[in-house]
Amino acid sequence: MSRTSFRRVVVVLAATVGVAACGADAVSPLPVQPPGPTRTTPTPSTIPTISATSAIPTPTGSPSRPPPTSARPAAPPPAPTRTRGTPRTTPPPTDATPACQGAVRYDLPLAETEIELLKSLCFATGAVLRIQGIGPGLVTVDRPELVSQQYEAGVVDIRFVRPGTVAVTIPKEGREHTITVVVR
Repeated sequence: MSRTSFRRVVVVLAATVGVAACGADAVSPLPVQPPGPTRTTPTPSTIPTISATSAIPTPTGSPSRPPPTSARPAAPPPAPTRTRGTPRTTPPPTDATPACQGAVRYDLPLAETEIELLKSLCFATGAVLRIQGIGPGLVTVDRPELVSQQYEAGVVDIRFVRPGTVAVTIPKEGREHTITVVVR
């Protein structure tokens, strides 16, 4: 290989290394002249080029930055935090517990319910006890300041607006049945 050809190869390699070092994919240079008749002296377009990916290793990272990986390690779990004071042992009033329901609508169809079996209920503030199949003015409560009561078309809606205990009395078949409702 002549000295001029060697310099051309070095220049092509230096340009290719510069592109590869920037992180772009290596590409071969475009020919300077369109293909023509065969020449005996080498020109830049007839000099064989060396692929940058096979001859020169691509940089994988710097000493200050680790090489990129396809799988990231799992993040460690967050450190436990300490709470000050006494931890709360009871849930807030709006949460439902196994013994107490949240701010729900509880339907009580009198024609389908054995009301004698229903002795007490527990709701969060804002819950509604809907008693279906009863006449106007028949359902009474012992603490009217804790509820908002409304009647329409055989349905009594009792909304529990404040916490406390309310005794709801419902007449059925000549007997009065009292349901104790605890409102949290």
